[in-house]
Amino acid sequence: MPLPIFRRPWLSRITGTLLLSGLALLLAGCEATLFAGLNATNARKDIVEQHGIVFDATHTLALDVYAPTHAEHAPIVVFFYGGTWVRGERAWYRFVGTTLAAHGVITVIPDYRKYPQVKLDGFMQDAAEAVAWTHAHAAEIGGSPDDVFVMGHSAGGQIAALLATDPQWLGGHGLKPTELAGFIGLAGCYDFVPVPQDDPIMLGVFGSTAEQQRRGQPVSYVHGAEPPMLLLQGTDDGEVEPSNAISLYRATQAVHGDSTLRTYPGVGHEALLFSLSRPLRGGAPALGDILAFIAAHPHAKAATHAP
Repeated sequence: MPLPIFRRPWLSRITGTLLLSGLALLLAGCEATLFAGLNATNARKDIVEQHGIVFDATHTLALDVYAPTHAEHAPIVVFFYGGTWVRGERAWYRFVGTTLAAHGVITVIPDYRKYPQVKLDGFMQDAAEAVAWTHAHAAEIGGSPDDVFVMGHSAGGQIAALLATDPQWLGGHGLKPTELAGFIGLAGCYDFVPVPQDDPIMLGVFGSTAEQQRRGQPVSYVHGAEPPMLLLQGTDDGEVEPSNAISLYRATQAVHGDSTLRTYPGVGHEALLFSLSRPLRGGAPALGDILAFIAAHPHAKAATHAP
């Protein structure tokens, strides 16, 4: 079966200079400065924000909730940010929450512990607990427990995908991956075994042997009982090879799973994520694809609005 390629002409609504400057800041390690700029230009008046809700007092983990005003039975996305499993802050990704909430989708952005404080088991337990909290409090924040999606970018995509494929993590909270309304992956790490011997972070996170590493590889667990999947990937991604998304797509299709692959020509790793922000919206049609997927799969009761 030929892989579907999303091809649509697009023009950026900002200058190339701004995009390149933003990416330069990121590559220079000034993530906080870059994200603060994106968040400042993404302010919304039609949403309600709740910050710092503790979901794990033992490990001092909290989450932020972004919801449409007067939300009722709205779909919910739990978003896990990337950062090579070693860095990142939920506050940096306010633009993801405000964008989705402005289009009718409640967004939960949780903390999770990182390497070297913890390895795979630690941050996966944190992620599962955040989803379980969301499931239990869905009605309180304006949503429904039947409409909880997991979504992630890069390393966060690996985390969200593993929740959707390996039942042990949600199982610890009495939940199953099939109870998720869907999984949305943005340039996630899904198929990476064997880990290169010159990658100390991934070796530390996932282990030094192929057997250990497979525990964290989402494609290892695909067997046909996964929630619907939307896999978004830029073809010019130099950080997470597009083969990751292609491999997970093929694995799900082989067992007749419900999965969709969207590839965006000329789009890189950060540009895919940043296209969810207002100033960089022209970088890729990811937002429209995400909203369409949420509206179609499978329990979404509230209509989302076109971007």
